[in-house]
This record gives sequence, C-alpha cells and structure tokens, in this order.
Amino acid sequence: MTRFLFFLTIFMQTLVSYAQEAGPSPFVWKDLPALPDAVGFAGAYAGVSNGALIVGGGANFPGNAGPWSTVSKKWYDAVFVLESPSGSWKKVGKLPRAMGYGVSITTPEGVFCIGGADGSRHYSQAFYLHWKNGQVSTTPLPALPVPLAYASGALLSDKIYVAGGTGSPSDTLASSRFWEFDLHQKQWTELPALPGNGRMLAVAGAQDGRFFLFSGAELHYDATTGAVQRNYLKECLAYNPVTKTWKRMADLPHAVVAAPSPAYAAGQSHLLVVGGDDGTLAQRVMELREKHPGFRSDILAYHSITDTWASLGAFREGKAAVTTPLVTWNGQLVIPSGEIQPGIRTPRVITGNPVMGTGTFSGIDWGVVAVYFLLVLGISIYVSRKMSASTDDFFLGGQNIPWWAAGLSIFGSKVSALTFIAIPAKTYATDWVYIFANAMIVAVAPIVIWFFLPYFRKLKITSVYEYLAFRFNKTVKLVGGLTFVIFQVGRLGIVIYLPALVLSTVTGMNLMLCIVLTSLITTAYTISGGIEAVVWTEVMQVGVLLGGAFVSLFFIAHASGGFDALFGQAHDAGKFHMVNTGWAITEPVLWVVLVGNFLTQIVTYTSDQVVVQRYLTTPTEAEARRSIWTNAFLVIPATLIFFLVGTALWVYFKQSPHLLNPMARTDDIFPWFISTQLPAGLRGLVIAGLFAATMSTISSSMNSIATVVTTDFFQHFVPQSNDLQRFRFARYTTLALGAAGIGIAVWLVFMENNSIWDQYLKLIGIFGGCLAGMFVAGIFVPSIHSTGILAGFFLSAVLLYFVQANGWVHFFLYPGVGIFGCLIFGWLVSKAFPRLY
Repeated sequence: MTRFLFFLTIFMQTLVSYAQEAGPSPFVWKDLPALPDAVGFAGAYAGVSNGALIVGGGANFPGNAGPWSTVSKKWYDAVFVLESPSGSWKKVGKLPRAMGYGVSITTPEGVFCIGGADGSRHYSQAFYLHWKNGQVSTTPLPALPVPLAYASGALLSDKIYVAGGTGSPSDTLASSRFWEFDLHQKQWTELPALPGNGRMLAVAGAQDGRFFLFSGAELHYDATTGAVQRNYLKECLAYNPVTKTWKRMADLPHAVVAAPSPAYAAGQSHLLVVGGDDGTLAQRVMELREKHPGFRSDILAYHSITDTWASLGAFREGKAAVTTPLVTWNGQLVIPSGEIQPGIRTPRVITGNPVMGTGTFSGIDWGVVAVYFLLVLGISIYVSRKMSASTDDFFLGGQNIPWWAAGLSIFGSKVSALTFIAIPAKTYATDWVYIFANAMIVAVAPIVIWFFLPYFRKLKITSVYEYLAFRFNKTVKLVGGLTFVIFQVGRLGIVIYLPALVLSTVTGMNLMLCIVLTSLITTAYTISGGIEAVVWTEVMQVGVLLGGAFVSLFFIAHASGGFDALFGQAHDAGKFHMVNTGWAITEPVLWVVLVGNFLTQIVTYTSDQVVVQRYLTTPTEAEARRSIWTNAFLVIPATLIFFLVGTALWVYFKQSPHLLNPMARTDDIFPWFISTQLPAGLRGLVIAGLFAATMSTISSSMNSIATVVTTDFFQHFVPQSNDLQRFRFARYTTLALGAAGIGIAVWLVFMENNSIWDQYLKLIGIFGGCLAGMFVAGIFVPSIHSTGILAGFFLSAVLLYFVQANGWVHFFLYPGVGIFGCLIFGWLVSKAFPRLY
C-alpha cells in the first residue's frame, strides 16, 4: 500500500506540470450608441426601467476644458433613454433639479436615485425614475435622513444599502454612516457605521448574501496647504445583514477609487471591478492636465468564497471611465459615459457581454469515456443473454445477486451526479457541518435490518408498497405507489438534465446530444438486462466514480503543495469546522443535523423502492443484511473523499484565484476544475465517473418505477395478465420512461423559468416523509387502521407544506415532520373513528 501511494504521488506530481494555466476572459466589449452630448457626463444617474436604459443628470466642463481652465463645471438635469441596444438615445425629460454624484440602483420598480450634489450643496432626496408608455416620470420616496453625495450603494435582496460619502461640499471628513432602505416598508434605518474612518467614492457590491464596500478615499485637512487631501484606500469591508456586523476582507491589489459602481455580480460568488483611480497621479493633475494618461483599465475579480483578488485582464476599449454608475442591462455590463481623465468626460457607452468559460476535452479523454461506455454495454449484453423472460429476473435478478454487489448497487443508486457535483461544492463554499448527514446510515442500518427487512423478505414482495396492502389495504398501496412514481418521474428529468448541462459545458458536447446519448444507452441496458444489468453496471460505476474522485483528490492536493499544506491552510481557515452548538430548530446545529438526517435515512431505506428493491435481489435474508451493512460502511469513506475534494478545491483556488470561472455557479466548481486543470486522460476518467453517477441514478429510477407500475398498478387493474405479459409491459414501461426522461430534460432546456420545476419537485417531495410514516406506523403502531393512515398521510402533507412555506424548522427536519405528523394524525383518526377501517 505504501509503495502504491508513493508511485501515485510521483505520478500526480508529474501530471501537475501539464495542468492548464490560462484564466477565463470575462467580457466581450463593444460600443452602444453614444450619449447625445459632445462631452458626456460624470456622476450621472443610470439604471434600467421596463427594459430601457436610462441616464440622467451629471456634470461636465463644457468643451472638456478641464478643472485647470477658467470654465466652470456645469450641472445637468436632462434624462435620456435607450430602449434597445440597436436603437438611438432620446431626450425624454428632466430630473427634479440639475444634479449628479448621487447613488442610482436598478430595482424592479424603477431606477432608485438617492442624494447627489449641484456644486453649491448636497441633497438628501430620493426618487424613482420610471420608463413606461414612452414617457419618463419620477416618484418621490422618503428622503435620506442626511444630505449625501459621492456615496456608494447596492441592492441586496429587497433592501438598498448606502455607505459613506460626504454631507456638504465643504466637508473635511468623509462619512462613515451606513443606511438601509426597505423597498417594501419604504423607510430608512441607520445601521452600524463603517469600521475606521469614513470614505467617499468607494465601490459597492452585493453577493453571497452580503454587502461589500471596496476601496474609496478618506479625507483629511492639510493645515500646511489649507486644502483637503485624499488618502486612497485598498481596504475592503463586508456587511452581513444577518449578524449586522462588518468584517475586514482581503485588501485590493491597489485602490480603485471612483470605479463604476456597484461592482458587477458575476456568477454566484464573484464581484468584478472595472478600472478605478489608484491615486498614484493624484497630486500631479494640475501639472499633467491633458497629458494625464487616464485611470487604470484592469479588471479585478473578488471571490467571496476564498476571499481573494485576481486580475482578469484589461478593459481594452480605450480608457476606462470613473465616476459613473455600472448598470446591468439584459445580463450585460454597461458603463454609461463617465470621466476618462481628470476633468475629461466621454459620451461613449460601453457594454460588456459576459463570457462563460468552457473546458477542454481531448481525443484521449473521449477514448477513456468510450472505454467506459463499452464496459457498460458489454455488461448489459452479457447479463441479457442469461436473463429469462420473467418478471422475477427483470425485477429481482432471480434473487441471485451476491450481497456485496447488492450493497455496492445500493450505494451507487443513491450517489447521483448531483451528489458528485454538489457535495464538493458545499464543502468548498462552507465547511464540514454536514459531515454527519450521510454517516447516520450507520445508525439507521440496524433498525432497517431488525424491524423492516424481515417483513419485506417474509412477505416475498417485489414492490415495497405491496407491504402497505398486506398491512392496511390496496388503496393505501396505490397511494404509496403513486406518490413514488410521480416523484421519481419528475426527478428523472432533473437527474438527466442537470448533469448533462455540466457535461455539455465540460466536454463541449451539444447539450441535446448529451441528454439523448446518456439516456438512450442507459435505457438500452436497463431494458435488456433488467435489475441484474443495473446492479452489475452500478458495481463498475461505483469503482469509476470513487476512483475518479480519489485520483482528483491526490491531484488537487499535490497541486496545492501537498496534503500537509492543504490540511494546514484549510484548518487555519476553519474549513474543517464540524459542529454548530445550540438548540435552534431552524439552524444546522448538531442535534438538527443528527436527528434530521437520521429520519431522512429512515425515509430512504424503508420506503424508497430504489433502495428496498436491492434488499430483495439477494438469495437470503442474511445476505440482504450484509448488503445493507456494505452500503452503510462504504458511505463513510466515500463521504470523506467528496468532502476532502471540496476542501482541497478551496485551498487550490485560494492559491490560484485567477483560474476560477467568474461567471459560473458555485456548484460548477468541481467540473470546472476537472475540465481546466486535469491533464488529458485523467480528465476523461473523472468525467467517466460523472457519467457513471448519472447513469446509475437513471437506470435505478427507471427499473424501480417500472417495477412499481407493473406490480402495483398493471397487475392490480389487469389481474388476469400472465407473467410474460407483465414482463413485456415492464420493458415497454422502461422504454416509455426513457422517452419521458428525455422529453422532460429537453423541456427544461427550453424553459425560461426553472423555478416552476423546482417548486413542482419541492411540492411532490413533501410526501416523502409522509410516505415513510406509513411504513413506520404499519410496523410500530398496530392500532392505526387504513382510514387513519390515509388521513395521517394527507394531513401531515398539509402540515409539512405550511412548515416549509413559513420556515418553521430547518429543512433537515422536514422528514421528521412528515413521519411524526403521519403517525400522530393517523393515530388520532384511528382512535376517534375506530369503526372506520
């Protein structure tokens, strides 16, 4: 074993040198129509209302004369609208007064404008700018409690936050006050002040549930010169609305004073800052005048998970502007007008189209994946040749599956591609608080073995819901089976679509082709070989899945300086934090994690046909017990591997933040690493693991759904059918399920609002705990009768719906609400109406 690890270490160190080093390019830049002003404006208000880009107010030196000339700064009140990128600007109205340098933020109700100045004074007023029916209008809002200009603000959830600025033109100190405006209650609240001195012209941002404030300038009065001087800051602050506290974050590489604000929120964890003034030439403005080279043009990316900064290239469309808002319009970044040199404005309006980086996939990688597919097809061909045309073989493999294969199959059926992606992403973004979630299967296994398994084996059932007919009646069985089928069919589309989306991005394969290819191959071997083909392919798939994750862990560790460095850096950052103490019912404290996931495992291992069907494929009950323990003990090392992969990814990207994809979701982090940093061949192996996780979930769901539909419904409604007819029906059902899965996945591709589908799964998922409650009641509470259990099932579902909608408990406890709700309601109804049965 030691020699193996030594050679694996040498191999990993060799491969590290071949990893890709290039980071993504964040934008493709182009010009929109220029503002209809020869000079342009600094300090304008800008945002989007009803799909139109609005720019209003601001100031300039006519003729771009500059502050060194005798020409006075002029302030404007004109409002311009651009309805589409291919259209032209229209002058459509005026602001309440000529002014600029306030805060402007796009909200669902319009452009929220706050404060500002006109050279003689600062203002506290706030108002909406609306564009509707070809007209612009203003709606007054509650004014800030104090006048404010040169401040910074951003929208986070349904609240606007405003920080810093100055209260009058004569201020010698910038403000450190911090304000919140609730868009629903329409009122201002003062929050804890900024740490340290105040600042003006900072860059605000909202990401990852926090408000950020980058850079800015401190003010101080210089008694020697009699002038107010600026101190250019590199400090970054983050405000957490939950804890109502500020925290100092990683400093910027350099100051970015007056850069377009708020920062562009890219993906789920990046804030991008374009340009800014670093202050290096601040004292030479009057000396350089028109020869001033302009402000910085680099694009800095802040990553909220690793608390790091990275440079992502430069703004290449001329000089980058400052003292102008940054607007997001149709998903694109827009920088309208602004100041390109001290005192010099531009009428240009620049837009940046975000570029979603893609990985690379070579011929060697495709070769490795092809070998994997050939192995899958080979197993199914071999199994199908010896399978008889009977439902016993198709659903239970003739009960000839060895215990170790059944145990690996249970594990493989529950480790989906979403798990392969989501667990590393969770630990990468947070810590190890959820580590005990999967481990609770070790506590649940004895309960399943001692109480549930004997019933399932003794009754010689094929579908777990047949037990409900024996214990209660056929109506209860049909309700249980129908709940399972509806949920699993919907889930089938999701487990095809989401991994295909990732695989398409990683491999460059067409998304539709990815969906169809994966589904067709999986459907083919599920139809041809039944549960035995599913089990044996899952055995191979578990090896590929865990092997890919294990090798990835070694590669990431050695690319990060070795395991000692990885563990040390992760430990110092608190990434191995496992226990939240306390007794809160809405937070993932230790008791919630343990109790909630104990009950979750009860749901899975007692009422889910996908799992229970594996118990029934072994020759004896003793072997079924071994299969359960095999799965239980395999979950522990597998969970550790996936958690370690996530933590290792955090260390790796903290060391190399420039290699992150700023436009990606957090859940994409492992596939992104695979596709950009692993060398050819190894990349193919890990992607084969992702295919394996996807296909094992699809095949398990299809075979189990076909089992329930055939056993609980077809056989119930067509009792005269013989075994051969049921066997053929099961195969046709599997084929239909493959087509349905493809159809749902393709539909999801074209859906504009995936949240509708999320809500569907959430609604159906309510019944999972309630379904398990039926089995718990059947075994442990003899006094509950069939009418009582049906009442308990539906009443507990209603209760759980309200619990979810109101957030009364942490989601880990939802299964417990379903189980105990079903038991309590079922017992009460049975006691109240003993004659109803």
